[in-house]
Amino acid sequence: MLKGSILKRLDAAHRQDSIPLNLGVYYKNTLVALCHALEDFILESDSKPLMVTAFQRGKWYLQEAERYGELASKSGQIAILASPDAGFATHPTSQKDNVALVSLPPDDPVAQEWHLIIFSSTYTAMVLCQELSSEDYGMDGQPQEDLERKFYGFWTFEPELVKETVKLAIDHISKYDLNLAKTLSVQVEQISAEFGSQPKDDLTAVVYKVVSYLQEEEEHLHQPEKEDNFAWLQALEDNLASNKIQAFLRIAQLLDYADLSNPLAATEVAAMVEAMGQILDLPSWQIKRLRLAGLLHRLASLNTVLDKEESKSPAQKQALEHQEYLPQASVLRVMPQLKAIAKIITHQTEAWDGSGIPSSLAYDAIPLESRIIRLVADFQKQVNQYKQQKSLDNAFMQALSDCQNKAGTIYDPKLVDSLTLMVIGMQQGMTIKAYPPKIATGMWLLDSELGGENTTTST
Repeated sequence: MLKGSILKRLDAAHRQDSIPLNLGVYYKNTLVALCHALEDFILESDSKPLMVTAFQRGKWYLQEAERYGELASKSGQIAILASPDAGFATHPTSQKDNVALVSLPPDDPVAQEWHLIIFSSTYTAMVLCQELSSEDYGMDGQPQEDLERKFYGFWTFEPELVKETVKLAIDHISKYDLNLAKTLSVQVEQISAEFGSQPKDDLTAVVYKVVSYLQEEEEHLHQPEKEDNFAWLQALEDNLASNKIQAFLRIAQLLDYADLSNPLAATEVAAMVEAMGQILDLPSWQIKRLRLAGLLHRLASLNTVLDKEESKSPAQKQALEHQEYLPQASVLRVMPQLKAIAKIITHQTEAWDGSGIPSSLAYDAIPLESRIIRLVADFQKQVNQYKQQKSLDNAFMQALSDCQNKAGTIYDPKLVDSLTLMVIGMQQGMTIKAYPPKIATGMWLLDSELGGENTTTST
């Protein structure tokens, strides 16, 4: 990372965190799709965000200037950082009162970065990246094909991280335009003061838009003139797919952060279902699938946005056309690789005796992974609640007792036996490490078996 760059400064501030930044490598087409999706949601938001963007060079801004004219009408202020090119400052969008241009000299490290920072009281999002250097590309050097360009960084919806980053960007702007920096700082404080005063925007819709744009970008790759370079095409496809997974993991992470009483639910459930899978001697691909379902199990509470027919891409329509109706977790169904995960999460509220929802499935008709998620998620929640009742000596044993009392009605009795073995092991010193996922390196989640239909239904 370049010294003095915004990404470097943010990374340095979080290097010692227990949960460091999830940094990864992104191809240019992936970033274009991500940015367009995050930007376009501004048009659907009721708030007027502050936007700070870094385009590297003015010519990249010119390609987006018409879009930014529309975005300016829905934004409070837009600040654009870039090295100047001919025509950069004369485009009509640049003349709008709420659009400010900051010209960067070529030796400014931010001139090598690609940033999109959106900060409002109801919607926060950002992409923070810088292009790889010639040394990073290796012996082949920087690519000639524009779509082969790579960038290092991350993207997120996390409000506090976005706020911290926009302040770093404003500090950088102050070197060139002190009055603009002061204006932006005032807006940040005003927006911060409004946090919580109105409902947050529906991030389910944002995630759907991100996945939709990435999926459409993937369709554009499959053109005859591009398919002669298979290795390059596969790398681009993998990068797009990885970011679709990231979209779901990031919103699941936000759901955890929002639950102040149980902020590690998804991470702990994922760790425990992985341990349960090992106790049950499940194959490695199924344990991977269990872990991903554990990380995403809270998405079942989200309202679906899939009923908006006009917002579906052709690929999504085809992917959904022959699938059974899933009343929950349907936001996952837009991605074919997550079809099995969506099914697992949908049926995690079924009960062993058939009294559950949504389909009143019973016994072995309930997918095995769904039964495991139900048991472990309930157990984790109970443990957390008992830990908050400091009068109890052993939260794990009390939560286990609660689960044992419901064996044969709510829970699969054999799985309760396995949970008992796991808890006894933990009492005797066995460690189950709940580590957060490396969101920016999610391709391990996408092998062919993981997303398949062969969900095991017996123990």
